[in-house]
Amino acid sequence: MHFHGTEVRQRALTLLRGGAKNADVARKLNVPLGTIGYWKHEDRAKRGECPGRPDPKCPRCDGRKLDTAAYAHLLGLYLGDGHISHYSAHRAPSLMITLDDAWPGVQGEAETAMRRVFPDNATCRVRRKGCHNVKVYSLHLTCLFPQHGPGKKHERRIALEAWQQKIVDAHPWEFVRGLIQSDGCRITNWTTRLVGGERKRYEYPRYFFTNKSDDIRKLCGDALTRVGVEWTTTARGTDPYNISVARKASVALMDAHVGPKY
Repeated sequence: MHFHGTEVRQRALTLLRGGAKNADVARKLNVPLGTIGYWKHEDRAKRGECPGRPDPKCPRCDGRKLDTAAYAHLLGLYLGDGHISHYSAHRAPSLMITLDDAWPGVQGEAETAMRRVFPDNATCRVRRKGCHNVKVYSLHLTCLFPQHGPGKKHERRIALEAWQQKIVDAHPWEFVRGLIQSDGCRITNWTTRLVGGERKRYEYPRYFFTNKSDDIRKLCGDALTRVGVEWTTTARGTDPYNISVARKASVALMDAHVGPKY
């Protein structure tokens, strides 16, 4: 690999600042065209001359207006099936919500929520086997999702900050909707009863929210209680992984405000 010294780089920048084309500078100095382009970009960035819009404003850092209903929904999705990562090759970290391809409508709602929370940032969907990662890049992700940290969510404490709790209190159904769409489901259970000496089968709908994190399940339970939904905790083996909503009136409330995945 050939390394170009500071003197060669400075000669290139002098020519570029004088208006010379990248290709002409590359030929003149016998430097790869990609290297010339990289030097030019870095030089312009340092001088604040890069084209394009400035960095989008942040509701926490800059006081930009936040769509709080969409944020409550996105927060629920993030706590369920989302994570933030930052690859060294990328300028900004990404928020990624992993959602099953069986529910394209949920993927669409997640992307809509992202766009409303980050109106100046592009969103995308990355195909994976059986699912899509719905993504948005922003330098301010950890401002809006301070729950981000090293390790799995169920292995560390998850608590809402006061400003987040205020939003969830104002939009509890949106928050519950995000949680159910990510880590929940609506199923049909059945049982049998003896009626007049004859055993009959009865079916009834039920909602589940399944998450290993005690803290996240508590956030879900608190929000359900706030909107008048009765719920219980059920175990998977000896671990209380599930929140269950089975009472008829509570299921009807969930159907009106959340509904099955689609």
